[in-house]
Amino acid sequence: MISRIIKEPVVKDLLRLIENSERVVITCHLSPDGDAMGSTLGLWHVLSTLGKQVYVVTPDMVPKNMMFLPGAKDVLPFTRYAEFATKLLTEADLIFCLDFNDPKRVDRMADVLMSSAARKVLIDHHLFPSGFTDLTISHPEMSSTCFLLFKVLCDLGLYSRINRNAAECIYTGMMTDTGNFSYNSNDPELYLVVAELLKKGINKDRIYQLACNTNSVSRLRLNGYSVYRKMQLFPEHQAALICLDADELNEFDYEKGDTESLVNVPLSIPDITYSMFLRDDGEYIKVSMRSKGDFPVNKICEEHFNGGGHRNAAGGEFYGSLSDAVDKYLSIMDEYDSLLPTKITKNR
Repeated sequence: MISRIIKEPVVKDLLRLIENSERVVITCHLSPDGDAMGSTLGLWHVLSTLGKQVYVVTPDMVPKNMMFLPGAKDVLPFTRYAEFATKLLTEADLIFCLDFNDPKRVDRMADVLMSSAARKVLIDHHLFPSGFTDLTISHPEMSSTCFLLFKVLCDLGLYSRINRNAAECIYTGMMTDTGNFSYNSNDPELYLVVAELLKKGINKDRIYQLACNTNSVSRLRLNGYSVYRKMQLFPEHQAALICLDADELNEFDYEKGDTESLVNVPLSIPDITYSMFLRDDGEYIKVSMRSKGDFPVNKICEEHFNGGGHRNAAGGEFYGSLSDAVDKYLSIMDEYDSLLPTKITKNR
């Protein structure tokens, strides 16, 4: 049995908001990943069965490896359709904010989002929501927003509205935000939800193949180059670093999603506890971090890289050059040695 996640007064408030709305917009964070796209599209499929006018507006483009999701081709990226997306956000009765905890996470869309008179609902699993919505459903203990969304839909009495398309989207977010259930995935209820999604008709093997094991030639070459030429190891800190500048990305015809999961690769080395990936995105340096065990990469991202996340999976942004971001990373390693699983003996 799936346990309840939200209290009855919140259930009533959320149902009232949905029932009293006709025009609904669902959005997520910049550079959407599997959990962001899975939750927004999963909710889109469910609310569409209720006869609402529902749109998914993302701050920027859907990553290529998520285009297989049902409904992905109907998503409206703000960077491409700014005028129409602004109109939808402005005229909406209700806006769902999924998988982000602060307006700054939608980048240039933030002003439009916050100026909309629509009621706003947050459903998210990141720490420290900034309180910018009318109704906040925040559960950082959940491994993914999709896991949380499934439980919320059940609490709302909308389980029957989760069709196979919605189930595929929700499962994708649950799978990708746990590294195919390899971390943050010890909650037994997680697998009860997987069982329910299987009952809806999803093919989990197909979803894994499309989301995690389908590559273009350029992506394979980029990832091979990144590991062979760009991976740096720091044994005295049990740490690793991979960084890619704009010229390198262009050389390999980089598309959004091509470096997804690259940050995890160094963690397969037994003596590496945490890993950082830095990518030059033009306006800022994208920061991704992963770790094993109890090492808190979210602490590093919160304290130094304008971000946050979970203990084993976090991210952020660095405003400066790629070389400055690398220097920053190297300069702070000593601060976190005491958190490593074994005592470090440094060669001075």
